[in-house]
Amino acid sequence: MTPFGEAVRQLRSERGVSQKQMAAAIGVSAAYLSALEHGRRGKPSFDFLQRVAGYFNVIWDDAEALFDIADVSDPRVVIDTAGLSAAHTAFANHLARRIGTLDEEGLARMEALLSDYAGRQN
Repeated sequence: MTPFGEAVRQLRSERGVSQKQMAAAIGVSAAYLSALEHGRRGKPSFDFLQRVAGYFNVIWDDAEALFDIADVSDPRVVIDTAGLSAAHTAFANHLARRIGTLDEEGLARMEALLSDYAGRQN
């Protein structure tokens, strides 16, 4: 599942809407919506995001937050280390091999480390 898929599922649940109902209303197949929610499809298009926001009557800041979630929801991430050091490439490959073994606590710790590091760089 992706963060966007999780958000859409939560919106549907809160409003009592099935995938089939939502899909028909926004002009996509239920299979596409299911694949998107389960992380088997890539990042949704801006047009799709607008239809989702319109369907759920999500406005302004909430719509922007939904769009931001979609931006970090591509389940097939590519890390381009061309031009970076060998250490960067090795780290990216190590992460790719191990990401599936991290539990929620491990993910949270990694995220905290990255956020802390990014904060020190600004």
